[in-house]
Amino acid sequence: MWQKRSPRKCLFLPAAGSFHDVIWQPAADIYRTHSGWLAKFDLAGINPQEIEVTIEGRQLTVQGVRRDWLIEEGCHYHAMEIAYTPFERRLEFPVSLDRASIRTDYQAGMLLVRIQLEEERP
Repeated sequence: MWQKRSPRKCLFLPAAGSFHDVIWQPAADIYRTHSGWLAKFDLAGINPQEIEVTIEGRQLTVQGVRRDWLIEEGCHYHAMEIAYTPFERRLEFPVSLDRASIRTDYQAGMLLVRIQLEEERP
């Protein structure tokens, strides 16, 4: 049931820590496909040239940096909640990815990493 909450005394609460000391880990979804895997990363506001994707063993690593850019010259920040920091996300898969091929696509702030597994030969 909906309840009315009492008003807060402070509109903007201070951040718990400095974003400069934190490596951001973006959210990810992983899908099993008929030919391998699809990993989808939420990387809104990131220049695709700032993203590095690597595979090693059973691990896929996506890393880079989200940089701040000003909308208007001469403005000063009042409150900041978006992390403008380096990021890194490692995902572990149940199979080795060493011989897999990867293809990336970046659209609408989402990085899609398609992992094509090499077919096993008898």
